Amino acid sequence: MIKLIKIPVSGQGLHDVTQTVNDAIAEQLAKSSTYAISNNEGLCTVFVQHTSASLIIQENADPSARQDLENWLNRLVCENDPLYTHIYEGADDMPAHIKSAITATSIAIPIINGKMALGTWQGLYLWEHRKQKGQRNLVLHLGV
Repeated sequence: MIKLIKIPVSGQGLHDVTQTVNDAIAEQLAKSSTYAISNNEGLCTVFVQHTSASLIIQENADPSARQDLENWLNRLVCENDPLYTHIYEGADDMPAHIKSAITATSIAIPIINGKMALGTWQGLYLWEHRKQKGQRNLVLHLGV
C-alpha cells in the first residue's frame, strides 16, 4: 500500500510527523484487508520527495534536543559560503541541499500493533532545511 501525505511546514526546523504517519497507517489498515499488512504488523517506509528536507528519528520529550540539533547543523553547514555556486534560490538553498544529503531522505520503521514501533522517547520528524513556509510530500509504503 502506498499513501501520499502533504505536510505543511512553517519554516526551518524539525516538524513532528509521528501522529500524522501513525494516523495514515491506521487509515490504510482499516481500508485494506489485503496481504500488504498482516496482523497489524509489517514495515513502513517513509520517503520525503524533496532535495532540501529530510527525515529523522529523534527525542520527542525535550524540545531543546531538537533545537540543539538544528543549531549544530546550521553551524556545520552555514549560509553564504563563498564556495557555493548554486545561489539563485536564496542563501539557505544550497545549505539545505547539503543538509539533506548528509541526513536521511527515507526511513524504514517496523509496524507493531498497527503503529510505528518507536521507542518511548522517539518521534519521527520532517527536518525542513529551508526558511520559507510551504508544503512537503511524504510517501508511505506499507508492507510485510
